Amino acid sequence: MASLLGTSSAAAAAILASTPFSARSSKSAVLSLFPSSGHSQGRKFYGGIRLPVKKGRSQFHVAISNVATEISPAQEQAQKLAEDNQRPVYPFPAIVGQDEMKLCLLLNVIDPKIGGVMIMGDRGTGKSTTVRSLVDLLPEIKVISGDPFNSDPEDQEVMSAEVRDKLRKGEQLPVSLTKINMVDLPLGATEDRVCGTIDIEKALTEGVKAFEPGLLAKANRGILYVDEVNLLDDHLVDVLLDSAASGWNTVEREGISISHPARFILIGSGNPEEGELRPQLLDRFGMHAQVGTVRDAELRVKIVEERGRFDKNPKEFRESYKGEQEKLQSQITSARSGLSSVTIDRDLRVKISKVCAELNVDGLRGDIVTNRAAKALAALKGRDKVTPEDIATVIPNCLRHRLRKDPLESIDSGLLVVEKFYEVFG
Repeated sequence: MASLLGTSSAAAAAILASTPFSARSSKSAVLSLFPSSGHSQGRKFYGGIRLPVKKGRSQFHVAISNVATEISPAQEQAQKLAEDNQRPVYPFPAIVGQDEMKLCLLLNVIDPKIGGVMIMGDRGTGKSTTVRSLVDLLPEIKVISGDPFNSDPEDQEVMSAEVRDKLRKGEQLPVSLTKINMVDLPLGATEDRVCGTIDIEKALTEGVKAFEPGLLAKANRGILYVDEVNLLDDHLVDVLLDSAASGWNTVEREGISISHPARFILIGSGNPEEGELRPQLLDRFGMHAQVGTVRDAELRVKIVEERGRFDKNPKEFRESYKGEQEKLQSQITSARSGLSSVTIDRDLRVKISKVCAELNVDGLRGDIVTNRAAKALAALKGRDKVTPEDIATVIPNCLRHRLRKDPLESIDSGLLVVEKFYEVFG
């Protein structure tokens, strides 16, 4: 650390690094130095920083106090302005074909607990375009104003420690509505940027040991999108696995110990020709969508023409799909509100588990995700009861990537699931 900060501030960095930080919260700590009473005091200079010292066994006492890492109103306004000026996104209803991928994405927006989507397919099939077009359809959620972790004012599981402490003390916290975040995780991201790290600038200029939240904090209660996920470095894959498993991100570095909620919908896309995904990470994706190149000549021409219209005048093109976009948004909002009332018969649950057991699916994630996805589909269609047709639609996407690989097997794993489904369900 000394080599990064320069020799003049090496001692200051050492002092900051050696300071205990026992409080696990989303707050950072202020380092206050003061002499003990009853002892003569002197002044010493350490790397340009003047510290009061005393004669005796210890040179100074250290007191830790908490400082909230909040987003100021000016920062919120700047973020909103940046969103308004961002490049136009291709509208979701304008995407031709690829119904399987679009359905998987919509079901995850309706029920985030499904656990995300892995989209694998040929290059140039619109995987990234479709995922990014989802931004316009994302509903609004309640968050604590100024909280960098998008804490839910009603659910303690996705609340930062600081917000929980304030609520325990009976403080009234301002609540605002904001759109669900979509965070892009670039392949070249560093672990510090993903997990968060100490704010060196504040540490040196203000004497504050502040935590700078990373992409996992920003993605809490939102979507984390990784393009070309099969090319992601192993150490970042480990970080994602840990957060996806626990729903929390824990940072232990430079004398800082902080845990914050990191519950997100993990969406990945990639080309299978560029390498396989680790089984542990693949299992974390709730659903798997297989995307193929459109072979119909008429559809291909339509896709080219639509893309040409968008490139020529994005604003006008988006306006032409505004009605369909709003209709789909209201359908998603209605499905989210009605999801809790959707039921599934025990007989259907037993059959789902029988399919999973006979396909030798490891663990119980397959059972859980299939039940959730079938309920989300019923809610999307405006029904309060799951039918076998709903299960038939979603079960290949929920189980395809969980089957054990047989190098001698030529049949697609999705077809194996469909065959077993009709065998069990009759």
